[in-house]
Amino acid sequence: MDNQRRKFLKIAGISALAGIGAPALAKLTSTSAFAAAQEGHTAAAGAAHGATEQSGIQLGMVIDMRKFIEKPEMLDRAIAACARVHNVPEFPPEKKKSEIKWIWKTPFENAFTDQSQARLSTAVEHAQFPVLCNHCAEPACVKVCPTKATFKQKDNGIVAMDYHRCIGCRFCMAGCPYGARSFNWEDPRPYVKTYNPDFPTRMRGVVEKCNFCGERLALGLKPACVEACEGSGAMVFGDINDEKSEVRQVLAKEFTIQRNASAGTKPSVFYIV
Repeated sequence: MDNQRRKFLKIAGISALAGIGAPALAKLTSTSAFAAAQEGHTAAAGAAHGATEQSGIQLGMVIDMRKFIEKPEMLDRAIAACARVHNVPEFPPEKKKSEIKWIWKTPFENAFTDQSQARLSTAVEHAQFPVLCNHCAEPACVKVCPTKATFKQKDNGIVAMDYHRCIGCRFCMAGCPYGARSFNWEDPRPYVKTYNPDFPTRMRGVVEKCNFCGERLALGLKPACVEACEGSGAMVFGDINDEKSEVRQVLAKEFTIQRNASAGTKPSVFYIV
């Protein structure tokens, strides 16, 4: 195991505690969260191979497509912010198979395959929708992972990953109804444009995905994509189980849809279309 790998594992362990130290966003205490970390993945593992254990906090997001349709360049900023913070590689077109996606753009027909495609408004038909890991309340990826590398953080509902445990079997990719995971077919590091030393790179042979910026939440910061859209209301993030949270108030006011809700995973990302 090289030094870079060891450094990443150290950061990944912290990232798994998404929301710790960020009371404004997750209302967690560092004491309880770090105690959970000391237990390893015992609680998460139990949920992985049985009934998913529900916590009082479920972090989620509302994406207001009206804002992105009005200002499409804002979505580009959000994607760029995510890539910059997490050292997401940018492969050339001839290496399309190696593409790594944390948050990316796709048409309505690809994002919402279980929704009617008939008579869409012109704006929606031509819009590019941001898609990412849905951090489901009942994540299928957790149930199929044989090494417990993918687990649900019970303190905040984030579906996290332990890259050290990942053996690259890609069962989680097969189990995810949203195509929200990417496999590193080759070393991604040469394709990272601007290296962020605060979030070390991954290596060949592991799966990765959006982590709801767990490492930023631990510092009391917002997810990078949300911060990139600050003040616009395009992305609202918080505890969807808290009736007083901003995200819950938006959900109570607006009609939203979810990606492939019929899969029964209870996705935590909602869209206003």
